[in-house]
Amino acid sequence: MDYGYIRVSSTDQNEQRQRIALRERGVAEKRLFIDKQSGKDFERPSYKQMVKQFKPGDLLYILSIDRLGRNYKEIQEQWRFLTQQKI
Repeated sequence: MDYGYIRVSSTDQNEQRQRIALRERGVAEKRLFIDKQSGKDFERPSYKQMVKQFKPGDLLYILSIDRLGRNYKEIQEQWRFLTQQKI
């Protein structure tokens, strides 16, 4: 399965650019997960829900690595978790 993760920092920001790019990659709307909050940590509801659904072999699309988070060390740790244990 292909999944897409979209994050914008606040509710007044528009996620359309990310949504369009992920749809062009073939990610179905029902497998797009969107959080409208800060990337300071990974305590984001849609992100957590998405990760629970992952199975080996799944593919995750993120338009830009900074959409995953703000803290470089935490991004690296999360990326290792995802690639070694989840997808």
